[in-house]
Amino acid sequence: MNGVYGGTKAFVVAFSQSLRHELAEKGVRVQVVLPGATATEFWNIAGLPVENLSKDQVMSAEEMVDASLAGLAQGEFVTIPALPNNADWEVFEAARQALLPNLSRDKAADRYRIPRRKVG
Repeated sequence: MNGVYGGTKAFVVAFSQSLRHELAEKGVRVQVVLPGATATEFWNIAGLPVENLSKDQVMSAEEMVDASLAGLAQGEFVTIPALPNNADWEVFEAARQALLPNLSRDKAADRYRIPRRKVG
């Protein structure tokens, strides 16, 4: 379940980034909320009662929603309600953005080059 859940969150972030870019000129604001464990029925449905989790890792739904709305009011694109310092997300995102110019090139990176033997 964690692989699918984590992959789905990653897709939602990427999709939301695209929407944000495409709709920027139309005045549409896009926000992604990445909550940690939240006290909802989700856990029981998944077969892992929330009571089995450490209480200091589970946020109430009300707290999560309030934090999400505060993040929206502050203009955050990504809101992680439990993250103490939003600069941590910004460092992660800056590193990701720094990769973009090198993700598509006409030649493979040098570390992938295999010396070719001359035939004949």
